[in-house]
Amino acid sequence: MPSHDTNAAQALQARLASRLKMRHLVLLQQIETHGTLTRVAHHMATSQPAITHALAEIESIFDAPLFERSARGMVPTALGTLALARARAMLQDLTHWALDIEAASAGRAAHLQIGVIPFVPGRLLAAAIGQTRPRGLRATVSIHEGTSDHLLQRLRAHELDCVIGRASAVLDMDGLVHEVLYHQEPRLIAHRRLSARLARRPLSWPELAELDWVLGARQTPMREQITDFFLRAGVAPPQAYVESLSSKVIGELIAASERAVSIVPADIAQELVRIAGVAIVPHRFGWTLPPITLFQRSQGAQYAEVALLAQALRDAAAGFAAEQA
Repeated sequence: MPSHDTNAAQALQARLASRLKMRHLVLLQQIETHGTLTRVAHHMATSQPAITHALAEIESIFDAPLFERSARGMVPTALGTLALARARAMLQDLTHWALDIEAASAGRAAHLQIGVIPFVPGRLLAAAIGQTRPRGLRATVSIHEGTSDHLLQRLRAHELDCVIGRASAVLDMDGLVHEVLYHQEPRLIAHRRLSARLARRPLSWPELAELDWVLGARQTPMREQITDFFLRAGVAPPQAYVESLSSKVIGELIAASERAVSIVPADIAQELVRIAGVAIVPHRFGWTLPPITLFQRSQGAQYAEVALLAQALRDAAAGFAAEQA
């Protein structure tokens, strides 16, 4: 016999399926954005009583209040916070659906939203994206750059289909699954003349700390590991004179200054040698960076193209790992 909790859940599911409308989701989003029913009514070009009635209609579906009125405006209850998160995800899925329809109408397979951290080599992405051609159809792709934690937030919000980021114990993995693609070794890069001088003798960590460091953003796995390495060597970590998530900017800054250095993944260092004219200091650190990892949501529908992309990434990453061996 079904339990009382099961019956209640089934009854709520039935109410949601039969009574919840897309306009309800839009209204929830507008309340979150504007904060008061007066502002929502103005933005949606309708009356406040109409907005109040629509909100009461939504709350009757949930059989509980979703917002509390306060001096700060409409404040979501615990249930309201959950409803807002689901509404954002469903509206984001609707946006992706529209892009898919547009892609299908143009003879393409789908439109993928992929999050990528800055220190993933472009040729890895190019090799993987080129293989997403099921039944002869090509998927179109939008690339979104950012830090791993920011991109994973967007993945959970259904703004992205997958994320190629860097695994770390400090990341919030709730609702996500991950798969390590490959490990990157760090390389010290410098201006060519500075690299030649540093190569003549063993590296001195106190001397390195006195140079001008170009580093990634604070509180990223790679930046934290570099800081930890200096600390384990008994040296105060250097202060970055420039912080940037752009490997291209890092390369140009290094190439322009004989005092500038940075630590970047080996495959990125090789790209910067080619495009920016920096040099790699011939020193092996003996440690690896947090691994490049594919993240996906643990629940919900998955595109066949995302599965193809994942397999293509595995194949390309195997080649990159072989190159670094």
